[in-house]
Amino acid sequence: MNPITILGLCAAFCTSVSFLPQAIKTIQTKDTSGISLYMYSLFVFGTLLWFLYGIFSSNIPIYIANGFTLIFSLIILGYKLKYK
Repeated sequence: MNPITILGLCAAFCTSVSFLPQAIKTIQTKDTSGISLYMYSLFVFGTLLWFLYGIFSSNIPIYIANGFTLIFSLIILGYKLKYK
């Protein structure tokens, strides 16, 4: 594995794991009052596009990072919609 891919995987790990505490807190408290529905919907859509870009361009760090981020952000968005 080349150093650029390793760098990308490290970045993917950091950005993806950063969503975990917010997802856990949202699941535990069901409090989404501080989250903008419009902004978060746009963020989820953008993350989906980055995920697809990573898949279609065979860019492993891009699709791994955005795949995990998409999962966590969908959980938070789901709670935002369910517990308005």
